[in-house]
Amino acid sequence: MLGKPRNIMAVNADDTGLAGLMQAAQGGDKAAYQAVLRACVPVAAATARRQGVNPDAVDDVVQDVLLTIHRALPTYDPGRPFLPWLRAIATRRAIDFLRSHGRRGAREVFDDEAYLNHAEAGPDPVEEAGRLADAGRLRAAISTLPPRQREAVERLGLGEQSLEQASSATGSSKVALKVNFFRAIRSLRTRLGSPEDV
Repeated sequence: MLGKPRNIMAVNADDTGLAGLMQAAQGGDKAAYQAVLRACVPVAAATARRQGVNPDAVDDVVQDVLLTIHRALPTYDPGRPFLPWLRAIATRRAIDFLRSHGRRGAREVFDDEAYLNHAEAGPDPVEEAGRLADAGRLRAAISTLPPRQREAVERLGLGEQSLEQASSATGSSKVALKVNFFRAIRSLRTRLGSPEDV
């Protein structure tokens, strides 16, 4: 077993020392694990910059490297050099970052001028007029229904009340409300001449 350096907090990026600390971390030494992670940060950041990661995003890549090291902790072989292993992880994470952000950047275009000058899309006036006309026809057809059917449509269909709420408000039974509602729907379909509209 490789020995731990005397001052764990003052570890530099010495490959043998880091391999020893990594082995101690695998054994459950929290201080050794923290020292390894601290020593990994500058190496991971330098590798990310070397791969072309934007300086604003280097911290994101470093964090991803540290998470990968955490997940790979049990699989690390202390008999092998630590720094090449770390650099390989950092390179892969940097490339993954560049790929994901490169694809996103290719699809996203930021044009402040276009954003400010773009009018918000509103409803199509022709469609809106048609919708209002249909709503007017439906209201007129509902007003010609018998009172109990009209009440069932207004409470269950338009008011979106539950059968229980409509029953307690009208004093009618749930069964009577259902019957009146379905009779009203059938009548409205006949009057409006289009089964899809109602």
